[in-house]
Amino acid sequence: MLFTFGPSAGGYFTGAAYEGVQLLPWIGEKLGFLFEWLFGFTDPHLIAFPITALGAVGAALGLVPNFSAAGWIDGNAIAVFTAIGMCWSGYLSTHTAMLDTLGYRRLTSKAILAHTIGGFVAGIVAHWTYVLFTL
Repeated sequence: MLFTFGPSAGGYFTGAAYEGVQLLPWIGEKLGFLFEWLFGFTDPHLIAFPITALGAVGAALGLVPNFSAAGWIDGNAIAVFTAIGMCWSGYLSTHTAMLDTLGYRRLTSKAILAHTIGGFVAGIVAHWTYVLFTL
């Protein structure tokens, strides 16, 4: 959230929730063509969801009300957020605990990498499925 939203409406930092520097939207503007084609994102702020979801899907869900209030979100974005969120929800802790219990802790990084790729693929499939059904 700190890297998604800018200062308050007056242009000052007051310490209120959702204030910060707009680093992720800046990156979203630079790579917008890629995110628009892969996920159908129409606003550069929307890349904050998948990036935040890599760490915590619950925190990423906290972005959605502000996205909605600002008018940046549509049905496609909800489909993509749902696909990515369902795939990545708890996966960091799950793989570590599961593979440690099974005695294969050395495979944790490979499992997390595969699951990360799976989340991106789920988002892409959700976008193109949404496009197909809305034609």
